[in-house]
Amino acid sequence: MKSESERKENGRMKIDKAKTLLLLCASAGLPLWGASAAAGSALAEPFAKALSPDGRNEIRLYADPLRYEVRRDRAVMVEPTPVNLRVGGRELASGSTRPLSIVARTSSGKLATPVYKKSSIDLAANGAFADFGDWGLALVARDDGVAYRFELKFPGKVRIDGETAGVTLPSGEADCIAYYEQSGNSGCEEAVSQGLAAKDIACRRLYLPFVCETDGGTVAVTESDVCDYPIWDLQRVSTNTLAFAGRFAPWPTHFANDDGVARDKGATREIHWFVTRRADYLVETDGTRTLPWRTFILADSPAKLMEADIVMALARPEKAESDFSWVKPGKVAWEWWNDWDNKGKDAGCNTKTYERFIDFASRYGIEYVILDAGWSRGNDIWHFNPAVDVPHLIEYGKSRNVGIVLWMGWAQAEGDEERVAAHFAKLGAKGFKVDFMDRGDAAVERFLWTFAEACARHKMVVDYHGAHRPTGMSRAYPNVLNYEGVHGLEMMKIFSGTDDMLGHDVRLCYSRMVAGPMDYTPGAMDNYPFAEYPRMDKKKIVWKDPTTWRETDFWRNPGSTGTRARQMAMMALYEAPLQMLCDSPAKYERERECFAFMADVPTVWDETRALDGTPDSYAAVARRKGNVWYVAAIGNAAEQTVKVPTSFLGEGTWTAEIFRDAEDAAVEARHYVHEKMDIRAGDVLEFRLAPGGGCIARFMRRSTGD
Repeated sequence: MKSESERKENGRMKIDKAKTLLLLCASAGLPLWGASAAAGSALAEPFAKALSPDGRNEIRLYADPLRYEVRRDRAVMVEPTPVNLRVGGRELASGSTRPLSIVARTSSGKLATPVYKKSSIDLAANGAFADFGDWGLALVARDDGVAYRFELKFPGKVRIDGETAGVTLPSGEADCIAYYEQSGNSGCEEAVSQGLAAKDIACRRLYLPFVCETDGGTVAVTESDVCDYPIWDLQRVSTNTLAFAGRFAPWPTHFANDDGVARDKGATREIHWFVTRRADYLVETDGTRTLPWRTFILADSPAKLMEADIVMALARPEKAESDFSWVKPGKVAWEWWNDWDNKGKDAGCNTKTYERFIDFASRYGIEYVILDAGWSRGNDIWHFNPAVDVPHLIEYGKSRNVGIVLWMGWAQAEGDEERVAAHFAKLGAKGFKVDFMDRGDAAVERFLWTFAEACARHKMVVDYHGAHRPTGMSRAYPNVLNYEGVHGLEMMKIFSGTDDMLGHDVRLCYSRMVAGPMDYTPGAMDNYPFAEYPRMDKKKIVWKDPTTWRETDFWRNPGSTGTRARQMAMMALYEAPLQMLCDSPAKYERERECFAFMADVPTVWDETRALDGTPDSYAAVARRKGNVWYVAAIGNAAEQTVKVPTSFLGEGTWTAEIFRDAEDAAVEARHYVHEKMDIRAGDVLEFRLAPGGGCIARFMRRSTGD
């Protein structure tokens, strides 16, 4: 029951909603005629809408000014919010916004998704297209959410100056998960999730997904099918409203390299291209095209967001002549995080160390070994480090059924995508980990798509590290196996003790991961209670002087906050068709019992079912590959008990192999219990999670029937 102060606050927020439309229009530079009338009076009937096949999700369009609204079970999840597009100086939705016609659209069928959290997804949806002549708005409603997008029908090329794409929440009491922009990067890994009420969100730029739980259910705001266009961010307009305006990075025009040398002054290619100046428009692009889907995942509870497929379902399909049967998901033995098997880069980045990594990967059936920063001379991928015999290592790995993945800064390949892919494919490399895009403008999007296509032609897989969250590209290019866009375990190498990693890890399942796979890089074997993890003193670090950090223990021997069982659980909990194993062969061999189990966990799945949990407690999921089920759960900093009903198993008797927190895991985080037990489908298992704890179980059928 709400207190008097809470009722007053709700009343204030309702009054402020009348101002929301005006503020959104003003912030976007839209004409205000009609907005004030609409804000002060009841809404007219929508002129177009789409209702999901199950009848629960709905998206509506209203006129004068043009606005969309999102509902679930008739409850308003996103209040009427203006939409508009500025093309060549023209406001498309200015004047009367009555369409010429409304055309119904439907889709059906199944899509095979062999490199995904499910083996197939349902494409059933209802839609509508509001035709305004040389442009239109498409609506779609699925059982897992709704979306809208602009569709353009202009001749030749056009300049898109800006897009109005906001979100208006119905309640300041909504529980939200927000990611504030960090360091000026667009959607990159620095952001740590925050759990807070909508009314407490600051007027700062937010990365997507943006998640809100209200009395009517849960909505996750994200997007799908971003191609030749900047990514979508949000920013609260004012603390007096619950209106969030869309934010997009303008087209970049001037650049500098890592040394600050301007590109047009002969700068050499390093890792980054830093933007020093931007234009006053978003992109110059084809006049006849579709724009990204503004997507709203809808569910009864936050946990059910993990089952949603709308981002993949709405993304553009692969080309008809494409054949991606060669794509091989799997795990990667990774050397950078563990500082080349804890030897340090100077001592460990050499051919012999990599041979040991390849031998280790071969012994445990690990599909890939990555050569991270260090295999080339400096950042120049066209010249090898003399200490690393790359051609020999590729052949050495091939003889042991281990593929080699090469890391590079994206600036090395930008504008030269075909030559890079062709050259290293001929050399025998199996793929690339591409890093440090650190932007979300349309120029970066062009690179991501161009390089994915080049790698597909040459049968190479891609991991887009240093990039924003996924937007469905992997439907068109299944060789793009993973994306970063997450504050993951690599950040423990520079952990200063201020980030709530335990709560963040849980919130990721309800937010970032609903957009698609994430390159979190789990698997640490040195595990610490949160208060005991070694902290980096940033005041003593000079990044251009490696002597201030390269020899430190937190750099050479990083670990994780939370328990051993937690790290093991992440192998099945977090989606990652290309799963980096962060720790060293030496530590994994020392902890062979744990690692042998981890090495067997699949990286793609036939079925995914969300279990119980909330963003402020724990996350739990069940996944199936073939006839084998896995259950994984992790908790935040509180000790708690997780109950797992096993009705998903189907009939019969099953053997459960379990790794869970030991009784003393709160103080000895490496301690765990490994056990096996027989259960019948439908039994309820209880797992006690230590603070920062976790559990993982594998279920194999023993018999069927009663």
